Amino acid sequence: MADRKNTDTSQAMAAAMRDGMHQSYDQMGMLQSLAMQHGQNIAQSMWESTRASFQAFHDMAPGFVSPRVAQDYQDYLKDSADRAVLFAETLYRRGNNALDREEEGLKPVLAFDYEMIVDGRALDRPVNYSLVRITPPEGFPPQREDGRPWVIIDPRAGHGSGIGGFKSESEVGVALRDGHPVYFVIFYPEPEPGQTLADVTAAEALFMREVRSRHPAAPRPLVTGNCQGGWASMILAATHPDLTGPVIIAGAPLSYWAGEVGKNPFRYLGGVMGGAVPALMASDLGGGKFDGASLVYNFETLNPARTWWRKNYDLFADDKGAKRFLDFERWWSGFYFMNEAEIRWIVENLFVGNKLTRGQAVLDDGTPIDLTRIEAPVVVFASHGDNITPPQQALNWIPDLYGSIEELRAKGHVIVYTLHDSIGHLGIFVSAQVASKQHKQITSVVKTIEALPPGLYEMQIEKAEGVFHVSFEGRTIDDILKLDDGREEEKEFAAVAKFSEWAVKTYELTWRPILKAMITPEIADKLRETHPMRSQIQAFSRKNPLLDDIGERAEEVRANRTELSDVNPFPKLEAMAADAIEANWNLFRDVRDAWIEMSFHTLYGTPWMKAYAQQDETPARVQTLESLPQVREVLQKASQGGYSEAIIRMLILLARARGSVRRERLERSNAMMHSRPPFDTMSEEDRSRLIHEQTMIVDFAGKEAINALPEMLRDDVDRIRALDVVLDIAGPLDEMDAPTIAMFKHLQTTLMTMAQGWRDPEHELSAHEPGRHARSEPMNKAAE
Repeated sequence: MADRKNTDTSQAMAAAMRDGMHQSYDQMGMLQSLAMQHGQNIAQSMWESTRASFQAFHDMAPGFVSPRVAQDYQDYLKDSADRAVLFAETLYRRGNNALDREEEGLKPVLAFDYEMIVDGRALDRPVNYSLVRITPPEGFPPQREDGRPWVIIDPRAGHGSGIGGFKSESEVGVALRDGHPVYFVIFYPEPEPGQTLADVTAAEALFMREVRSRHPAAPRPLVTGNCQGGWASMILAATHPDLTGPVIIAGAPLSYWAGEVGKNPFRYLGGVMGGAVPALMASDLGGGKFDGASLVYNFETLNPARTWWRKNYDLFADDKGAKRFLDFERWWSGFYFMNEAEIRWIVENLFVGNKLTRGQAVLDDGTPIDLTRIEAPVVVFASHGDNITPPQQALNWIPDLYGSIEELRAKGHVIVYTLHDSIGHLGIFVSAQVASKQHKQITSVVKTIEALPPGLYEMQIEKAEGVFHVSFEGRTIDDILKLDDGREEEKEFAAVAKFSEWAVKTYELTWRPILKAMITPEIADKLRETHPMRSQIQAFSRKNPLLDDIGERAEEVRANRTELSDVNPFPKLEAMAADAIEANWNLFRDVRDAWIEMSFHTLYGTPWMKAYAQQDETPARVQTLESLPQVREVLQKASQGGYSEAIIRMLILLARARGSVRRERLERSNAMMHSRPPFDTMSEEDRSRLIHEQTMIVDFAGKEAINALPEMLRDDVDRIRALDVVLDIAGPLDEMDAPTIAMFKHLQTTLMTMAQGWRDPEHELSAHEPGRHARSEPMNKAAE
C-alpha cells in the first residue's frame, strides 16, 4: 500500500516537472519570438531612417554646387544664431511663466471664467478639490437651467486641472455650445492633511448632489472623466449610482494589465521597477507627499524623441509656434502633489494590482467598489494611437465584469464605445479636431442614448457630404476580446501583484524607517526643487542670471531678421540632421522598450512565478443567468403589460434583428417616449425600467416574447396603432434591411391575424414615394 502511495506521489511529481519543463520551453519560445519581432522592428526603423536620409541628401545635393553656396552658408549661420536667441527667449518665458504660476498657486488652465460653487477645503472631510461652474463667454448660447448639467472631472496625474477646457474648442466648449450648464471639478497643488481617495469620492458625491439641487427639473448630470478622472468617475458612479447620469470616460485606463505584446511597454514598468515600492519610496523622500513631477517624467520618457528633441527642435526651427508652445506648457509645466495614502491606493489597486475590474478594490473607508452597480449608460472613448491608454486598457474591464453579452443585458446596463484610429493620448482631450467630431457627436446623442436597450454598442461616426452620421452597432464580448492579442500574459502581471505585496512588506521593515528618520521637511523641499522636470524649466528662467538680457536680444533679432532664400540648401541639411537625431532617439526607445519587455517576461513568465500568482485564486462562482433574481422576476412579466410594453418590446425586437441603431431612429424613439401618451407622463426612471424589463424579456423569454404580444394588445385598434408607432420610429419598409423586414412581418402576422381592415404594408410600397411610410388607409383611419 505504501509502495503504491509512493509511486503515485512520484508520478505526480514527475508530471508536475514535465508540465513545468513544457511551460519553460513555451516561455523560451515566446521570448525568442519576441526578440525576433523587436529585432525586425528595430532593423526596419533603422532602414527607413537611412533611406529617408539618403533621399533627402539627394534632393538637396544640387544646392551645394551653386555659386552662391558660400553666401548661403553665411546666411544660414546668421539665421540659426537668430533662431537660437528666439528659442532661448521662448524657453525663458516658459520658465518665468512656470515660476509665476507657482507663486500664484497654480490656478487651473481653463480658458473660461468660472464661479466657485463648493470649496472642498471647507468640508467636514476636507479635500483639495472644488466644484466650479463655467461662465459662458460672449457669443455662446444661453444655458438651459432645465437642461442636463454636464460635470467634467479632469485627471490628477501629476499636472493641474483644466485640460478639458484648455481652449475654446474643447469638451467645455462643446457642452456650452449645446446649451448645457457646465460644471468643472478643479483641484489644488497641495492635498489636505490626511486626505484619502475615499474623501475625494465623498466630496465628488457631494458636488453631484449640489448640481442636482441647482437643477431639480433637469435629468441626472452627465459626467465626463478624462484619463485618471475616468476611473474616478466610474468609482463615483459605482458607489453612488443614484447621483449620476451617463458617464463618459475618455482615454481612461481601467484594465491596467491589458495591451498587446510588443506594442504597449508602459504597463511593464511596475514589474521591472519593483511593484509599489518606488511610489512609497518617492513619498518618503517627499516627506509623506508624492511629487506629481515624477508621473510627468514617466510620460516624457515614454516617447523621448518627441518630448526631449522634436518638440524643442520644432520650436527652434520655427518660432511662429511659440504661442502654441507656451499655451500648452502652462499646463505641462505645473506639478501637483498627492498624499502617500492616495498614490499608494492608486498603485496597489490599479497600476499593479488591477483590482478595480476584478471586483477586489475597496476605498480607504471600507467602501467596496463594484462597477456592475453603475446604473447609467457608460460611453468609452479610446484611440488606437494612444500609447498610454490603448483600447485594451480602456475596454477590457467589460469582459472582466461580464461573462457574456446576455449577462450585461440581464443587469440592464448600456455600454457604448467609440475608437479613434490615430489620435494620441493628450489629443483625446486637447485636439480641436477631436472636439469637433467625437466630443460633439457624443454630446449630441447623450440626450437620446438612454433610450438604447441594454447592451454593448460601438458608436460609429461617419461623414458624408459634410454631415456626420452616427449609428450604434451591436457588439458582443468577443468583439472586445478581438482587439487584444490574448490575455495569457496577464498571469505574469498577477505574479507582479503578488511580488509587490512581498516587496512592500520588506521595504516597510527595512529602508522605510531609515528614510523617514533621515528626511526632514527642508531636505524634502530641496529634493523637489532639484527634480529633473523642475530643473530643466528653472535653467531657462529668471533664476539663471546668464539670461537676464535675453528679452532685449530677442527684440533686436525680431527687428533685424530676414528670411532665408528658398533655394538655400542648409536648412534642408539641418532638417535632415534633426530627423536623424529623432530616428536615433526612436532607436534608443525601441531598444529600451524591448529590453523592458523581455526582462519582464523573463522574470515573471516562469512556471514558478505563475504558480506563485495563482496561490490565492478562488474559483469563479458559476451561476446561470436564468437563476438571477432580477431575471426570474422579469420573466414572470413576459405576458403582462399593455400598449406601452408592447411597443417597446417590438422596437427592441427590430433592433435585435437589425443589429444596429441609427441616431435618427434613436431620436425618433426618444421623442416618442417624451411626447406620446402614455410614455409622456412617465418619469425617466420609469422609462429606463420599462426598456430594461422588455430587453430582458426579449433576450430570455425567446418565442414567448413575441407570442405574448396578442395578449398584451387585445383590441384591434390598439394593435394597429402600436404597429403604426413602431413603423413611425423604425422607418419605412423600403429603407429597412432584410432581417428587419422579416421581423416586422413576423410581428405583423402575429398581431394582425384576427384584426379587421389590415392590409400588408409591403403591398403598398409601390403606391408610395420612396422614403414615405408604407401604411394602409384603414390603418390611418384606425389610428385616428
